[in-house]
Amino acid sequence: MEIIPHKQVKQKIKRLAIEILEHNYDQEVIYLIGINNNGFRFAKLIQKEMQSMGSAEVRLINVRLNTARPLEEDITLSVDVDTLAGKTLILVDDVANSGRTLFYATKPLMEIVPGRLEAAVLVDRTHKMFPVNVDYVGISLATTLKQDIQVDLDDGRAFAVELN
Repeated sequence: MEIIPHKQVKQKIKRLAIEILEHNYDQEVIYLIGINNNGFRFAKLIQKEMQSMGSAEVRLINVRLNTARPLEEDITLSVDVDTLAGKTLILVDDVANSGRTLFYATKPLMEIVPGRLEAAVLVDRTHKMFPVNVDYVGISLATTLKQDIQVDLDDGRAFAVELN
């Protein structure tokens, strides 16, 4: 069942971009750190919106981790983590469920002291099992544990969020 159609997904991306810029109005550079595939796609869409507004430089970084077994493989960033010290970092994913993915995605960032570390998601579910706070939320949903959220952000297709 589709819960957010293409037009509303685009509106939420724009609103999140505005919120991030408003909250970080004093920053010259903002780093969006997209998690794996969908989180990175979502970060890229936010970056595009933010750049169209032109008030800050927005740099995109990819963080890769095994979400099913986060301790079995290295968690890697597409840049040297030392270059992020003292910077404004926004961790971006499509869905926050238990908070585990966001929690482990911060592991490489524990080697530095960022200026600010925040999180942005398109869909925030209410099943947090980790001490994770999401600062920028497209939509917050109370779902059952058995339900699944599917986010389609593929280029060239209609964006959608579905509840299964």
